[in-house]
Amino acid sequence: MSVIPRTLPGADAVPAPPSALVRGGLLRHPGVLFGGAVLVLLAVMAVLAPWLGTGDPLALDPVQRLKGPSETYWLGTDFYGRDLYTRVVYGARISLIVGITVATLAISIGLAIGLLAGYIRWLDTVIMRFMDGLMAIPGILLAIALIALTGASLLTVVVAITIPDIPRVVRLVRSVVLTIREEPYVQAAIAVGTRMPSILVKHVLPNTIAPLIVQGTYVAASAILAEAILSFLGAGIPPEIPTWGNIMAEGRVYFVIAPRIILLPGIFLALTVLAVNVLGDGLRDTIDPRMSKRV
Repeated sequence: MSVIPRTLPGADAVPAPPSALVRGGLLRHPGVLFGGAVLVLLAVMAVLAPWLGTGDPLALDPVQRLKGPSETYWLGTDFYGRDLYTRVVYGARISLIVGITVATLAISIGLAIGLLAGYIRWLDTVIMRFMDGLMAIPGILLAIALIALTGASLLTVVVAITIPDIPRVVRLVRSVVLTIREEPYVQAAIAVGTRMPSILVKHVLPNTIAPLIVQGTYVAASAILAEAILSFLGAGIPPEIPTWGNIMAEGRVYFVIAPRIILLPGIFLALTVLAVNVLGDGLRDTIDPRMSKRV
């Protein structure tokens, strides 16, 4: 006499809830602790910029231009006499806004497209060939072209950086869906007549959360770098808005006599990208069961 299982085969493939991940060591992983702590400090600095800064980041003082650190200007001034410390603090706002917004948009759009491409067979070829075409275009060149057509603004930069990241998310989600679609518990749900939206939400979507969280950190890091590159080239955020990229761009002419104008925002930029990447590695090691077994 056969025993009927209480749960469908493969039902244990659904990832553990966030509380279980935390108890399992998420908050004890050194990468998560370091990356999270740095990003929290940067977020606090960005939010409290009006109080942490020593003045107006756009205030000009030609008499004090290219001056070294002093009681008034903690990190010195740039060619226009603007406070370098205040401008670097305000620059964190743009970097974090761009990183978080681009990651959220790319993950949301890529998730929806990837679910459809991986589950509906006849859509797969059409969608993936279009995504391959987008991936064939260098992301920076595509961003520069879009900004040249629409004009430089924060919204334009976010959209221009998001578009090249969507195909990568789509391919990731599609690969997960192609595997989950053949699992016995999904086939059983199809056999009993469960509707496609219900299957995607209840059985397929939970399996994409863990890899998407990790992918989101890498998308955020690449977006922060892309924004800095575009601003450095003069094709990103308007120059009147302080960002780490345009601060370095303005300081490259004076690198010999005032290298701090490039080095200080460069250090903050490198530290931010490093923290996001380390956080992503820590999340991958903690969330992915296969990586957890290796550690």
